[in-house]
Amino acid sequence: MTEPTLYPESGFLRLRIDLAYDGTNYSGWAKQPDRRTVQEEIETALSTITQSPVETIVAGRTDAGVHATGQVIHVDVPDSTSLDELAFKLNRMLDEDIRINKVAIATGAFHARFSATRRYYTYKIMDGNKAVPPVNRFDITPWYRNLDVDLLNSASALMVGEHDFAAYCKFREGSTTVRNLVRFDWVRNIDGILIAELAADSFCYSMVRNLVGAAVCVAEARFGADWIKATLENKERISDSLVFPSRGLTLRQVDYQQ
Repeated sequence: MTEPTLYPESGFLRLRIDLAYDGTNYSGWAKQPDRRTVQEEIETALSTITQSPVETIVAGRTDAGVHATGQVIHVDVPDSTSLDELAFKLNRMLDEDIRINKVAIATGAFHARFSATRRYYTYKIMDGNKAVPPVNRFDITPWYRNLDVDLLNSASALMVGEHDFAAYCKFREGSTTVRNLVRFDWVRNIDGILIAELAADSFCYSMVRNLVGAAVCVAEARFGADWIKATLENKERISDSLVFPSRGLTLRQVDYQQ
């Protein structure tokens, strides 16, 4: 792995940008040939304003259809770039499903990905074949079976801690699947929506949607709780059919050392 660049090159200024987006109409964060991505949209806008090629580094790559309310990126721009109303200018150029919340000069050795200490995700499910309100249709996954919130929590608790999550991650060459999951719990809100909160030092590819799918399998009594322990120990990839949709998933927050 290439060592992260913690400081901008001479003549450049490092910016931290906090942003949010509705991922419904994007093929994820990362640039891809012939695909519409969040990274491509933001870099195009930044390059237009700075009149210079730019490359953004993101705190957490989100998959196609996944949303973010607390995403963080950094970008190095020429130090002659005017920061006056930069967020306003970007929001004028970007579609309304991407919003720049804050632009600030990054201080110290800041790297959006490698300086992050914790990432937080939320997942929402409307179970029991109940109708999802139209205004929330891109934010909540519908599920046809009734789910027991106590069983969801008991299953999720088994996955908390430092484990090799190989059974719950899509393989990526050269990447470790060991993660420290510090939170995974559920509540049912006043509208009957099941909301999961997850937090970890970092998450591997497709991990959150795999974990949600596994917890649901236990909550609807398809498998017993021992199945969770067995999959973690055996490290055999669970079926893709158990992976929950991206639409219910949101990157909520990224923490950095003060």
